Amino acid sequence: MPVNVETSIEIDRPRTIVAAYSCDPDHATQWYANIKSVEWHTSPPVVEGSRIAFVARLLGRCIAYTYEVRQVIPGERFVMSTEQGPFPMRTEYTWTDTPTGGTRMTLRNSGEPSGFGTLTAPVMASAMRRANKKDLAKLKAILESGR
Repeated sequence: MPVNVETSIEIDRPRTIVAAYSCDPDHATQWYANIKSVEWHTSPPVVEGSRIAFVARLLGRCIAYTYEVRQVIPGERFVMSTEQGPFPMRTEYTWTDTPTGGTRMTLRNSGEPSGFGTLTAPVMASAMRRANKKDLAKLKAILESGR
């Protein structure tokens, strides 16, 4: 069963600022509640082909995976994916301007679980949706406070 979770939020900050902050892996632990650590396997900054290892906690389990950056269109789109583990996943961020001068950020996680992951896909999707809403709200709070 494929998983496809899309969440959006409006942030009262210019698109260039929202995009630059959110696609910098060094900020991930500040706004993603489940990400516990980040380690670069290639040198910063983020470019297509960059590899970054993450350790996350989801549904009570510790999950380690390495994302490879697939696409970077500054201020428009950022895509990374992993083929590791029972749940290969693709994460995509997109940013668009709002009529008020802010930014609409959309976070999409999609993948095709295998093995035991196929049984837990509906629970995983629900947990991801809740986590993504909280994470985007935290990102909004950070960026709108000017931190």
